Amino acid sequence: MRHTEFWDRMEHALGASYARSWASLYVISELGGRTAEEALAAGVPPKEVWRAVWAVLELPAKER
Repeated sequence: MRHTEFWDRMEHALGASYARSWASLYVISELGGRTAEEALAAGVPPKEVWRAVWAVLELPAKER
């Protein structure tokens, strides 16, 4: 998964205006106590970050 696909999925899940805010504010323990944005900046693969976001948001299995 590329960063662009990650952000497309985030916008689909949370809306275009809220996705980036949520990603910069919500700390996820599965990402080492970092936000999605911090994890991506630290080099965590977007697919791994998406899996953590997916779990936190309790999205449907089809969106995994």
